[in-house]
Amino acid sequence: MIFGQAAAEAVLAEAQRLGATRVYLVVSHTLNTTTDEIEKIRAKLGDRYAGAFDGVPQHTTRASAVEIAKAATAAGADLLIAVGGGSVVDVVKIVTVCMEHEIFDEEGLDGYELTAGAPGVPVSSKSFRAPTVRSIVVPTTLSGGEYNAGALVTDTRRDWKQIFHHPLMMPRAIILDPQITIHTPEILWLGSGTRSMDHGIEALCSGFGTPLVDAVVTEGIGLLAEGLRRCKADPLDLEARRLAQYGSWLSAFGLQTRVPMGASHAIGHVLGGTFGVPHYLITPVLMPHVLRYNRSSTEDAQRRIAAALGAAGRSAATAVEQLVQELGLPGKLSDVGIQPTDYGRIGEIAVKSVFAPVNPRPLAQPADVVALLETTKDLVAA
Repeated sequence: MIFGQAAAEAVLAEAQRLGATRVYLVVSHTLNTTTDEIEKIRAKLGDRYAGAFDGVPQHTTRASAVEIAKAATAAGADLLIAVGGGSVVDVVKIVTVCMEHEIFDEEGLDGYELTAGAPGVPVSSKSFRAPTVRSIVVPTTLSGGEYNAGALVTDTRRDWKQIFHHPLMMPRAIILDPQITIHTPEILWLGSGTRSMDHGIEALCSGFGTPLVDAVVTEGIGLLAEGLRRCKADPLDLEARRLAQYGSWLSAFGLQTRVPMGASHAIGHVLGGTFGVPHYLITPVLMPHVLRYNRSSTEDAQRRIAAALGAAGRSAATAVEQLVQELGLPGKLSDVGIQPTDYGRIGEIAVKSVFAPVNPRPLAQPADVVALLETTKDLVAA
């Protein structure tokens, strides 16, 4: 973890430390075309610069992963640098193993995706080798995918978002530079912060957590709440951005220690991968439903969540709704185009997720997902 340094300087220092001579950049299109941030990194790398790709789509696709793997391999890359949001980060992680296995077509990833095995123990029919080419990440949002060794990749042939994992898909270094995040659109910055908070909330509610995980992610939830509120009040407040970055880091501790997520991730991956809901808007519209559905099984955890959000004595669902409203984010499924007529299909796909059976109230049937999505503050007292 590197913080307190400008991104370009830190990238060069890490490339030198790792002995990299062919550095390939995978970057945000907006940063690359409307700012000089990527050019600063290119200039610092000098002769080490081997090329760049700036066309990563939302909800990282297999097609983009294999395209980048082929290009980076052709460029002789010995280190990948991701500069951007969650999709850029996830694609770089999967690219490392695609390069290792020379997977240059979408079908080549078949069998490596994780599927539900015993509760809390996802399985795959094929196993990745450890990647030789590794990555460094400069996150420009708060989504937090850089803190774990999994990657979410959409199979557009079926419109399913799948999980791939290998311990060494984890970046070699993560560089936190609040200054570079100034360019991130406000709704993306704030919304991705709530998605990162989701990691902490689901870890705290999980039956697979530990006292250490609970303490760390609770602190992360609180830092995110403070940082996001301050960023909303003053988007140029670099200290607020730094606090939010630290909150994202701490909230991811459950994922780092392999605490499985729950319903918000099982359903959220469907909302994104199948229905195209932006990743950063999923938690604001979904988490209150999840908290209300799980409340009877997670009362202590939900009290801690509410307190961390500055709403001690209220329900966690109401506390999240209040934060969402303060941040000016959408708060209803209908706000992001999801209608009750979609619930059945969402349920059919979500119950196949590795996270469905480990939700505090297991999602065993599509009807369970529909029931969760139909929960309202009128059904369970706020």
